[in-house]
Amino acid sequence: MTETPDHLVLPVALAEVAEIGFTWEWDDEADEARGCDFDPYDRFEAPEKTAWWFRLWTGNDEVDGSEFRFFGTTGGGDYVGFWLVRPGASNIEQPVVYLTSEGRCGVVARDLGDLLWLFANGLGPTEAFSDLGRETQPDEAFQAIAERHAPGRRRSSAEIVAGARQEFAGFPELIHAMCR
Repeated sequence: MTETPDHLVLPVALAEVAEIGFTWEWDDEADEARGCDFDPYDRFEAPEKTAWWFRLWTGNDEVDGSEFRFFGTTGGGDYVGFWLVRPGASNIEQPVVYLTSEGRCGVVARDLGDLLWLFANGLGPTEAFSDLGRETQPDEAFQAIAERHAPGRRRSSAEIVAGARQEFAGFPELIHAMCR
């Protein structure tokens, strides 16, 4: 087994989340999804891969996605990662963004602590982005991770997402300006 380069090592809290993982399934009888459609990576995506797909996604050969550290995807090919917009701040202090395979995008959490509480509340990035009002069940394993790594920051999912969208309201326009 090869060792992960330091710049690709996930923060401890994300590694713990990835170790637990997520389940997602479609319930035909209820005509609804259950669980979270999110597949966390075991390390950050390599910059070369980010550059390759970000250029395809935007249709712009002049961008490389270096302002992102992606750490997961969905079954539909959507990407989740940190947006490195806060100068001098570590990855875990950066906002968490969601980019869909269809070109939509948005901020779902102000930082890793907020994302951990979304997980604890029973939501993944997909649900926080597009199905915030869905009924969820809190997840005890993710609650334990959130309490360890973001103590005292428990809030509702709606409050978490609203705060992120308010603070980073210009994110979709910034990304769409990169598209050709």
